[in-house]
Amino acid sequence: MDKQDYYETLGVDRSASADELKRSYRKLAMKFHPDRNPGDEAAEARFKELSEAYEVLSDEQKRSAYDRFGHAAFDGGGNGPGAGFGFTASSFADVFDDLFGDFMGSRRGGGRSGHRGADLRYNLEIELEDAFSGKQTTIRTTTTVVCESCEGTGAEAGSQPVTCPTCQGMGKVRAQQGFFTIERTCPKCQGAGRIIEKPCPVCHGTGRNAREKQLQVNIPAGVEDGTRIRLANEGEAGVRGGPAGDLYIFISVAPHRLFERDATNLYCRVPLSMTRAALGGTIEVPTLDGKRARITVPEGTQTGHQFRLRGKGMPALRGQGTGDLFVQTAVETPVNLTEEQKALLKQFEDAAGADTSPEAEGFFSKVKELWDDLRD
Repeated sequence: MDKQDYYETLGVDRSASADELKRSYRKLAMKFHPDRNPGDEAAEARFKELSEAYEVLSDEQKRSAYDRFGHAAFDGGGNGPGAGFGFTASSFADVFDDLFGDFMGSRRGGGRSGHRGADLRYNLEIELEDAFSGKQTTIRTTTTVVCESCEGTGAEAGSQPVTCPTCQGMGKVRAQQGFFTIERTCPKCQGAGRIIEKPCPVCHGTGRNAREKQLQVNIPAGVEDGTRIRLANEGEAGVRGGPAGDLYIFISVAPHRLFERDATNLYCRVPLSMTRAALGGTIEVPTLDGKRARITVPEGTQTGHQFRLRGKGMPALRGQGTGDLFVQTAVETPVNLTEEQKALLKQFEDAAGADTSPEAEGFFSKVKELWDDLRD
């Protein structure tokens, strides 16, 4: 059976650029890769064809020969125009590794000298006043740090890790299985490429020790509940020289005894005596910065009436404005009255008319109308 044209195999024009060839091969190779199609012989054959086509067309010299002589450039076991070009299972593996090594985690080129340390989490509760003004605080956390005795190598003082004899420092080993070359992490060094013959007696070869750290944390003004602050490289130390992880501080803001927060706005519920609400007057309310604000209460103020104090709320994170303070009134019904006070209120009730409590009068008028309608 005649071979399909390499350009048709990859689904590109003969004038396709190197980038177009790579994109097309990457897309098709991922689709037909045997790992994604276990037991599918047709997919395996298709993957071989794609790899062979790309192995030729991605090389300028081979592509030039193919454009001139077609498949004949690579036939004849060294007697044809393309003598010297050959295809092996390893060459196909190399092509696939070049394209997908970083994505698949199998890029060749030496074992890793160390592993990155783990990230850590610290939960920090602050007061609403701290979120308003910002603060600097000190935290203590237990983590792992680089062993001072071996300086993180994991090897005893005076010795050094040696190249792994199994993988020759590559961190990975290869095994040929038919057409394919299988690559896996070296079981001897666990991918490090080096082994420790004489472990450090202090850290027992890990290159790290547990220790309590004291850190200064700057909490910016305007932080909200759930805000996350990242301290780079303050997590656990890396293994055998690897980079340190990060420390993430999760902020929670404690409930306040007077204020409730909604984003950058603050809400405060202020009780008013019945007489103050009826007669009006001036009251002072607190603000979160520790100061006081004066509010003029008009006559006849009802429960739920809201006053807005602009710019008296929370600052927005990163200085993007300031919210407002909303003061909500709650008219308080008198309790624990003396006989004299009750008598005075009775006199007031007798003297009051419909205009004194228009909302109540209106409501009960509607109720009376409803009952009258039901009787008819």
